[in-house]
Amino acid sequence: MSRDEKLKEDFKAVKALVAEKFTGGELPDLDAIIYLIGVQELGKGHQKFKKDDNVNLMHIAICRLLEPLGYYEFEFFDADGWPHYKVKEELPFLKPGEQSILMKEAIVFYFKEKGLI
Repeated sequence: MSRDEKLKEDFKAVKALVAEKFTGGELPDLDAIIYLIGVQELGKGHQKFKKDDNVNLMHIAICRLLEPLGYYEFEFFDADGWPHYKVKEELPFLKPGEQSILMKEAIVFYFKEKGLI
C-alpha cells in the first residue's frame, strides 16, 4: 500500500471515529476535526465558546498537531488554563493541498498516539 493510500485509509478511520462519537454519524471535515482536537487539548470539556475562543481552539490544535514535527513547543498554561506554544521553526510555504496533507498526517499521528485508531 502506498503512503498516500495509507494516509487516506487512516484519515477515513479518524473521520469515522469522530462521526460516531461527536457528530451523530455525519462525517466531519478537516476543520471540525481540528476544532475538536483543540477542545480536547484545552481539557475543559464541551461548552459554549465565544467566537474568539473558537479561533484560539483551532490555534491550540494546530500547535499541538505540529509540535511533534518540530514547528511548535508547549510553553505553559495561562491562569485560565489555556495552553500556550512558541514557534520553534517557521512552517515552510505550502500550497493549499500540501497544507491539507500535512494536517491530515499530523491528525492521524495524534489519533494513533492517543491509541484511538
